Amino acid sequence: MSDRGLSSRFSKLNPFSKLRTDPEDQGEAITNETVGGGHPAQPTRLDKNALRVSHALKSYLASQNVLSEAEAGLDSEGNTAALEELLNKPHVKVPAEITDLSHPLPEYFISSSHNTYLLAHQLYGESSTEAYATALRTGARCVEIDAWDDEEHPMSPKVTHGYTLASHIHFSSVCETIRDIVDEEAAAPSDINPAPILISLENHCGPQGQKRLAEIMRETWQHRLLGEPVTQQGTEEQSGSDQHVKLSQLGSKIAVIVEFHIANEKEDSSSSESEDDDTEHQQMKKAKKEEAKSVTVPELAELGVYAQSVKPSDHSWLTGNLTNGPHHHLINVSESGLKGLMAESSPQIGKHNQQHLMRVYPKGTRISSKNLNPVPFWGVGAQITALNWQSYDASMQLNASLFEGSNGFVLKPPALRSGGSGNITENSRRRNLTLHVAGASDIPIPPDREGKEIKPYVTATLLHPGDLSGEPPKRKTSGYKPHKLGMLHKGENPPASDPVWDEKLEWEYDDNELTFLRILIKSDDSFAANPVLAVAAIRILYVVEGWCFVRMLDLKGRETHCTLLVRFSFEKP
Repeated sequence: MSDRGLSSRFSKLNPFSKLRTDPEDQGEAITNETVGGGHPAQPTRLDKNALRVSHALKSYLASQNVLSEAEAGLDSEGNTAALEELLNKPHVKVPAEITDLSHPLPEYFISSSHNTYLLAHQLYGESSTEAYATALRTGARCVEIDAWDDEEHPMSPKVTHGYTLASHIHFSSVCETIRDIVDEEAAAPSDINPAPILISLENHCGPQGQKRLAEIMRETWQHRLLGEPVTQQGTEEQSGSDQHVKLSQLGSKIAVIVEFHIANEKEDSSSSESEDDDTEHQQMKKAKKEEAKSVTVPELAELGVYAQSVKPSDHSWLTGNLTNGPHHHLINVSESGLKGLMAESSPQIGKHNQQHLMRVYPKGTRISSKNLNPVPFWGVGAQITALNWQSYDASMQLNASLFEGSNGFVLKPPALRSGGSGNITENSRRRNLTLHVAGASDIPIPPDREGKEIKPYVTATLLHPGDLSGEPPKRKTSGYKPHKLGMLHKGENPPASDPVWDEKLEWEYDDNELTFLRILIKSDDSFAANPVLAVAAIRILYVVEGWCFVRMLDLKGRETHCTLLVRFSFEKP
């Protein structure tokens, strides 16, 4: 079917008619200033000397004997050396082994983008090369390219979201942008080790178009492209060795994931979805089934050196032995396709993912670019949990917390690595977490509001891999309002932008290495949805116990001047 026919079909449809998104899950457009995976654990874009601590929180620190009155600087406008030291204390510390590069590639989580070319929604979005630059600069190490033949320019394949009204860009332009980012990273001084970029190539081209894809990648990326095994050991891998390439051996190469078609493969692992399966998605699936499958030509297939993407026809891969599959297979599966197996087969999935790669992508009904929750899929060792990178929503916040202080590759927990049980919850231990929330300074006020109109409170949600119901335990403080009596009130009476709560939020939970805490500062509005004012997400494994200032981000994932004074403490029940 022609693009014109599809455009006519979709122009009468409203792809956003059934959207139901929790306001807490929403974010705003990501920019190059977004703090994503691959950035240092302690943000540095904003001048730390510009951070202010309210007088009320200085008094609080003195009252709790964290600092003396002199150290807190109760009589000074600025920050004392002791206060600066506390401000600069990171609220997380990433263990050195987490970023060790000496393990085989399947033993890492990889910060990954889905439909990377899109700037907005799945059906009506604009495709742009800038989307690749933004994703890579903000931490993505696996990006997706959907390649199609261009009927008007047969020698110039295009990149677009098929069967939609999304605009298209040239495949060669995408490759040039990725090349430029690789060169930009090579020239920039950094304490973070170089890391490869994985290309998830979804190929819809015919034989001639596929040859052009291979030619363009080789011509544009040249020495940057991983076009053959990196060592003689790599050659042995291709002939049947159980060993996989080590991350350190890939350096900063561009490695391509190429599709491998097996007999009786599923058309789409999300094809059985019925939940929220609206008219638009039914039309898309029908059109996809009409698309003729073409075998990957040798010129393109040979670029899939360490990852060949398959949609299996059965569950033989759960044993690690995929029927009729390539040696370095990558299971490419939708979130709903994998969820259907996780209730009974999570340990088997985890064992498979110790030796082989897996890519999980959002189900097709997420046409608004709303994201899947990545935590359960990390819990079964899925290395590439692909997220829509368009906005800094709840899932992207969690992604940033996992890849904090890394190069976009994070070593999986021992249970999910070679020799482990494959079950992340096997050695879980019961713990109590107390988050003592003291207060905040310089809460960002929305441009259409005044500070006296907001009533800030903190809400925090604990997420773990075993939560498949989507109902993680949430706690919150009371809302803060300055006392109306003003000067007649005894003690500190800071404005709403500098609240003091002095409340404890508590959880009892089964802890493992993939537990996360998501913290929001919101305003308790009486007659409207409570807006999110600032956000932070933290991997519990990285938490630094004791009092610290958490640097809060805005909904674009950018640093703000807002800091939240908290204390983390853990106990056995």
